[in-house]
Amino acid sequence: MTVSDDTRTSTVDAVVIGAGFSGLYMLHKLRDRMGLTVRVFEAGSGVGGTWYWNRYPGARSDSDSYVYGFTFDEQLWREWEWSERYPEQHEIRAYLEHVADRFDLNKDITFDTRVTGATFDEADNSWTVTTDKGQTISARYLITAVGALSVSNLPDFPGRDSFQGETYHTGHWPHEGVDFTGKGVGVIGTGASAVQAIPLIAKEASDLTVFQRTANYVIPANNGPVPEEIRQARLGNYAGIRERIQQSYFGFELDLLEKGALESTDEEIYSELMPRWEEGGFGIWLGSYVDMFFDDDANAKVRNFLHDRIREKVKDPETAELLIPKGYPFGVKRNPLDSGYYETFNEPHVHLVDVKSNPIAAVTPTGLRLEDGATFEFDAIVYATGFDAMTGPMNKIDIRGRGGQLLGEKWADGPRTYLGLTSAGFPNLFTITGPQSPSVLSNMPVSIEQHVDLVATIIGEVRDRGAATVEPTKEAEDAWVVHNAELVKPTLFETADTWYMGANIPGKPRVFMPHLSFVGPYRAKCDEIVANDYEGFVFDTGRQGALA
Repeated sequence: MTVSDDTRTSTVDAVVIGAGFSGLYMLHKLRDRMGLTVRVFEAGSGVGGTWYWNRYPGARSDSDSYVYGFTFDEQLWREWEWSERYPEQHEIRAYLEHVADRFDLNKDITFDTRVTGATFDEADNSWTVTTDKGQTISARYLITAVGALSVSNLPDFPGRDSFQGETYHTGHWPHEGVDFTGKGVGVIGTGASAVQAIPLIAKEASDLTVFQRTANYVIPANNGPVPEEIRQARLGNYAGIRERIQQSYFGFELDLLEKGALESTDEEIYSELMPRWEEGGFGIWLGSYVDMFFDDDANAKVRNFLHDRIREKVKDPETAELLIPKGYPFGVKRNPLDSGYYETFNEPHVHLVDVKSNPIAAVTPTGLRLEDGATFEFDAIVYATGFDAMTGPMNKIDIRGRGGQLLGEKWADGPRTYLGLTSAGFPNLFTITGPQSPSVLSNMPVSIEQHVDLVATIIGEVRDRGAATVEPTKEAEDAWVVHNAELVKPTLFETADTWYMGANIPGKPRVFMPHLSFVGPYRAKCDEIVANDYEGFVFDTGRQGALA
């Protein structure tokens, strides 16, 4: 195989799109463990993926730092010391830069380059990949490591481009930072990014107005340095931690309670949930009552506990009621963690505006206008309006499989995959933590490692069999799509308009996109498929083509 110095025209075994967690480990696995030639393309100027772009104030992981990293290399896991329970974006980026340096990965990454298209050539069973820099590269395998939350959603408000002040989106924050000191700021959105950013923006802005369409259930992060005795105990239990998170429900060391909320008194629920609230983190969401995901009466018991906590934190009763979520169950949205979010609304210069009952009608040269005619003036507007999640990053690339079929058209009514990893008619294409895999309903590095290892296993099998391609059968894919839909039906997840459902993007099909069999059972299912002679996959042992 050959790779030219500028990759203007080149041939490799595999092309990987993206240099975040997924892309870095995929490169290491294929190149260093399997001896393949690999070229990674990354739109940013450095490694980090989501964490290269997400630099808004307060941006940090919502997974505990000791499990928010790679575990495939014990020494790597031991040698990196996180400064806090929930690492901030700059520290995560520094960690990924350390990984890239440690395994000498940068030499095979082309930065500042966006993949624009990839077409499968049926004549020689290869992918032809093109970039925005005019490069063309031919590869046997194409692996997308584009992340689930990498395409920003910017609402098309009338007059949006007429605003004469500063405009920012949390997903594409200026790398040099932003100084809001003394400025009037409007923040649109109250999702996870906004929950992290609003307390810090409020510390600088002279006046801050938050426009909320849907209130969020926000749990304290209780962030801070990890006590040394806890850190040492974890260092002494690497194997146990790795085993537990790999076999867990969500990729954390959290277990659901055996007793349901419906079986519990209000006093029992308080005694279970209050310690989790005080501890901070996902314990209330992913480590408490399993029946709250299936039964609205059970969910209401947990909701009532959370509503009381909001009323305790927010002094003004009217503001507190606005901040209390209504119309959907707890736990069916991504649960943001906060550091002073609710308390911020106690500050006299911070204002909350409900834009569900009175929507934003237009952006004006000086600010915003609501449907009832109310106007607001700002020096800066921050869009904390989320992402075109899961399928959005894939649909931004012109990916064409057999017969020139466009992946985006195949997925027009919702994603169609096998294991969230492959799609029929697109040979040798693998999607790391794609839709219909646990992905965003898990601690992502745990799911990423499992997917990368599985992709490497399948590619190794292609090589061992002397095959040219591998792809799922249509029957296996159809069955997986049905299975994905059946898993969510008994739950409350489909009752809410969430980005899990694609509901935040106008015109996007309303389909539940993650996979609900959980991390450990999903891993076991994948292992079973491999052990059962790669059930559901077809290995084409026909003509090898030019890359063999």
